[in-house]
Amino acid sequence: MTFLTPLLMFSASICLAVPVNYDEAKVGTYTLPELLKQNDGQPVTTPQQWTARRRGEILALVMDEQYGCGPKKLDDLKFTVTSVNRAALGSQATRKIVHISLEKHPAWGGFDLMVYTPNSGKRSPVFLGLNFGGNHAASTEKDVPASRQWARMQPTRNVRRAMEMENDVEASRGKESSRWPIELAISRGYAVATAWYCEIEPDRLGGWKDGVRAAVAHDGAAPGWDAQRDWSAIGAWAWGLSRALDYLETDADVDARRVAVLGHSRLGKTALWAGASDPRFAIVISNDSGEGGAALARRDFGESIATMQKPFPYWFCAKHWSWVGRVNEMPIDQHFVVALCAPRPVYIASASEDRWADPKGEFLAGKAAEPVYALFGKRGLVVADWPKADTPVGDTIGYHLRTGKHDITAYDWTQYLNFADRHYGQR
Repeated sequence: MTFLTPLLMFSASICLAVPVNYDEAKVGTYTLPELLKQNDGQPVTTPQQWTARRRGEILALVMDEQYGCGPKKLDDLKFTVTSVNRAALGSQATRKIVHISLEKHPAWGGFDLMVYTPNSGKRSPVFLGLNFGGNHAASTEKDVPASRQWARMQPTRNVRRAMEMENDVEASRGKESSRWPIELAISRGYAVATAWYCEIEPDRLGGWKDGVRAAVAHDGAAPGWDAQRDWSAIGAWAWGLSRALDYLETDADVDARRVAVLGHSRLGKTALWAGASDPRFAIVISNDSGEGGAALARRDFGESIATMQKPFPYWFCAKHWSWVGRVNEMPIDQHFVVALCAPRPVYIASASEDRWADPKGEFLAGKAAEPVYALFGKRGLVVADWPKADTPVGDTIGYHLRTGKHDITAYDWTQYLNFADRHYGQR
């Protein structure tokens, strides 16, 4: 049992009450909102038009309709290096734990960023993402400290026995390490940075009250801004990724100009939004992110806005739920989010048994974003049709369908490392 199990069981029971389509024949026809037409109806034909105007229009629209809008970087951001191990992973790497906090907002406990860098003497490119189980669960090293907020930040407080089990830190050590093949990345010359997303905001109903949203309410935002209404948990988690990048820009051991942001499942949604909204990320990677991530909402296949509304209303801003039952009227779809990454490389990954995340819809969102990449002279997925399993495709937009279940595996990571090598000129 993982610490998310009680929440997933609860949400699954709710989702089953909402009809879920797994029949491709029932997807029907749909028309996607136009990427290359400005709000005034004028066509976008140059990269300058996209950069100067259309990108800003789409960014504002996606914020308003889906992820919400909160404060950017605040002026009291503080980085505290709490530990350094220069002989980590059998002396292959240096491991740092960096506490990221806000000095003027002590109500928020901040979060610990764990950074592994190769002991090569070179400034390394970085893979940055949030983890589900805590830094001690993402690493195989027994001396990685567990979260100081472990008990308080549990996703649910309704299942006492589950909490007792999951509060046993030692039992959960290394449980998520298969999703974080740190030694593989280190051997390829990459640093890896990760943090536990629940330290930014707990993943539960009302979790915003114990997270950064409540602590920074009104700071840096327009009058009338409300943490619960106008921001979202995914927005908060993405904000945390940008603050981790702020730290990496100060670390002499890494190359902060070459940071790839990645995530799996709901954290894949988060990574995609972080990369779309913060152009400092050099590469954006979405793994099995599904609805609200890379999958087209209009396909109505697997996970949908309707299935997420009751169990996860806090994931997105309140306005997003107004489109339940009328998704074809929605002024956005997920190709908008992918296109916001242009002209930077973006990689979308799916799994063959993960029908809930609509693998074909994830591919098609990348395909629909290609016209924006073409403005910059970049090739997208290259292929016309959804590829067979285990055959990675694409150029500046990458994609693969991995054989297997909803997960992030060493196979996925190998493709991401290869993709980064190609775009960074590493090999």
